[in-house]
Formats: sequence, C-alpha cells, structure tokens
Amino acid sequence: MPAAPVLSGPQYLREGLRLVLSPGLRLFVLLPLAVNLILFASMIGFAVQQFSGWVDTFMPSLPSWLSFLQYILWPLFVVLVLLMVFFTFTLLANIIAAPFNGFLAEKVEVVVRGEDNFPAFSWAELVALVPRTLGRELRKLGYFLPRALALLILSFIPVVNLIAAPLWLLFGVWMMAVQYIDYPADNHKMSWQDMLAWLREKRWQSLSFGSITYAALLVPGLNILMMPAAVAGATLFWVRERGEQNS
Repeated sequence: MPAAPVLSGPQYLREGLRLVLSPGLRLFVLLPLAVNLILFASMIGFAVQQFSGWVDTFMPSLPSWLSFLQYILWPLFVVLVLLMVFFTFTLLANIIAAPFNGFLAEKVEVVVRGEDNFPAFSWAELVALVPRTLGRELRKLGYFLPRALALLILSFIPVVNLIAAPLWLLFGVWMMAVQYIDYPADNHKMSWQDMLAWLREKRWQSLSFGSITYAALLVPGLNILMMPAAVAGATLFWVRERGEQNS
C-alpha cells in the first residue's frame, strides 16, 4: 500500500463524512446523533447564560494604567473559555456515544476492507460493548484530567496564563487524535499504551487528523454531524496507516 501523505487528516475526515452519510451506515449514526443533539442544545443554553462570568473569572486584574490591555487580552480569554466549553461538551458526548462509536468503527472497517471479521449486528452485541467501551472512555478521562487540570491551574497564573490558550489548543488537537483513533484500536484489542505509542510514531499524521477534526468540531451545529464522521475518518486512518506499517 503506498504511503499516505503526512498531512492526510483532511482527506480522512472528508472520506469519513461521505461514509457516514451513505445508506449502509446511516442507521448506526442516527441514535448517537440524536443523543448528542440534545446534549449540545443543553450545554449551549447553559454556556450562553454563564459565558461572560467565566471570561471575567479568568481575566487577570490589571492596574488602571494598564487598563487599555483589556481590549487586547479579552479576545484571548474568550477563546480560552470557548476551548474549555468545547472540551467539556466533547468529553461528555463521547462518553455517552462510546458504545455506538465503537460499533460504527467496526462497520466502517467492514466497508473499507470489504470483509467482515466482526460479529453480526445485534442489540445484545451492542449492549455487550458498553462495559468495554465505557472502561476505555474512563481510561481516556484518566489521561485527560491531570493534563487539563495542569492547564487550568496555568490559566489562573497572571502573565503565564497568556500561553494557556495556545497550550489548550495544542492539547486539544492531540486529544482529538487520541479520542477517535482509539475506537478502531480498541476494536482490535490494542492496549492503551500501545495505541499511544503508535500515535506518537505517526505524530504528524495524528496531529493533522486531530487538527482538522478539532476545527470541524468547533463549528456549532456542524459538530453534531462531524463526531460520527470523525469516528469513520479515524477508522480510515487506522486501516491505511496500519496497512502501510504492515506492508
């Protein structure tokens, strides 16, 4: 199999979107889509009410003679709050949708490879996926929380907190690759540590996929559809990049 371009993330996500809109996979997308839509609407309503207060909390207190800097710093801290809200929504949505996403990754792989080595669909199989996929999501949570907490503490330190938003962005890009590529990796029983090591070997490809996924998920409304597209795109990433590695 020819080597995939290093910056192949947009291609994977675009093909993933095409796959989840196809008749054969649409059924496996509708239920998590409905759940995420309800969650998204609830979080948007809450965030709109609290947003200005959150920005004021993170904004550093400036002496009067530096008050002009508020006009420069305010957009930066708006971005910081948006990134944190985005992280929270994505985290909750993926925990809720984890069993469906694991199953969707299976079905996408069947379509891509043209062979079905997975059990036939049944509600019993989907229910059986719940403990394993939720356990894996808790493992992601254990990876995410200490790093997010460190960034949150950094966000409260005057002057140093100026680099918090770029660091949140970089961490978010990496977490998008970890979050979605873990679904096909888990379906193949690859351990958490082995999966992280493999992503580090494919660092630029992973960051490319994470970047375009992160950007697409930041768009309100579009992000609901892009979540299953990201699962499908990540499965394409897995199949092609692993194929290159094993060739």
